[in-house]
Amino acid sequence: MSVTAPKGFAAAGIAAGIKQSSAPDLALVHNQGPRRAAAGVFTSNRVKAAPVLWSEQAVRGGEIAAVVLNSGGANACTGPRGFQDTHATAERAAEILSARGDDVGAGQIAVASTGLIGEFLPMDKLLPGIATAAAALSEHGGEKAAIAIKTTDTVHKTAVATGPGGAWTVGGMAKGAGMLAPGLATMLVVLTTDADVPADVLDTALRAATRTTFDRVDSDGCMSTNDTVLLLASGASGTTPEYEPFAESVREVCADLARQLIGDAEGASKDIRIEVVGAADEDDAVEVGRSIARNNLLKCAIHGEDPNWGRVLSAIGTTGAVFEPDRLGVAINGVWVCRYGSIGEDRDQVDMRFREVRVTADLAAGDASAVIWANDLTADYVHENSAYSS
Repeated sequence: MSVTAPKGFAAAGIAAGIKQSSAPDLALVHNQGPRRAAAGVFTSNRVKAAPVLWSEQAVRGGEIAAVVLNSGGANACTGPRGFQDTHATAERAAEILSARGDDVGAGQIAVASTGLIGEFLPMDKLLPGIATAAAALSEHGGEKAAIAIKTTDTVHKTAVATGPGGAWTVGGMAKGAGMLAPGLATMLVVLTTDADVPADVLDTALRAATRTTFDRVDSDGCMSTNDTVLLLASGASGTTPEYEPFAESVREVCADLARQLIGDAEGASKDIRIEVVGAADEDDAVEVGRSIARNNLLKCAIHGEDPNWGRVLSAIGTTGAVFEPDRLGVAINGVWVCRYGSIGEDRDQVDMRFREVRVTADLAAGDASAVIWANDLTADYVHENSAYSS
């Protein structure tokens, strides 16, 4: 599983002392080639962390030899010093890998950080930690790397998919449990593949995958400053796949990781699958799904196992989507509690005891559809985020 499932990759996860808890907090993923193609997508938040600004530049070159990831500090809103610290991280990683026989420049190192916004990273611990991580690099180190990037995550998240006949593999790891909103969830994700694929094809496949997976996870309506999703190709399988099956493998891994993110959302007791059908176009379906996902009254009702469908209609009505109010329908766990914008089947028929709750909204305006994943709003979420920085 994870980023070392494909051939040509090594990884490590260590405790560098960035976190006061002494938990693992620094990961290194090394693409050993022979190809080093890369693509990335990043937060659409206009306030971007220093490592996002750095990695956006690095990915433009189409080659990434390694990724340094830290938890325990976001290095966001830290001004010129924060960017200098990111640069120093990339330079140190390039220096260490080059000393190990891999000719790497700082511009081929991506950097990703996660944690509290508005504080400087302890570089006296992070930089020596890179050397420790490099010494621990292993083709079996994917799980340790996934553990090292956790913040409020309760579990580490990994996924893998293989091409037809096992001709190639796509692996991945992710962190994320809060600030999950479209425009990418608050996540660090590294995807790897041993397929022999150029950077432009990686970019196309990655953007197609994130559009219908990570961009459709919405936990709390808050968008991060640090979202980073990278896809690296080593070419070590020697196989150049057809685009469609390769893109589907990338999408499969992204979908798996996105589902794990919502399943580990901070304080959540319910995972909510919101499917909007009968939309005039996909954009309308997504807009309505996001509005439903961000309706705090509905999220509270679902936490209390109350099938309050009126809150779904209320959320739909705030959008610019095409619909007629007297044609709307809502089902909760398969029971059509609302038909034609009014009372439908008896809400007492809805069974909401289980973790997954399915909400279907029918706009009766066309044939387009979309699925958004969300979670309920709980007292545990409020408690965890009320004292996050203290």
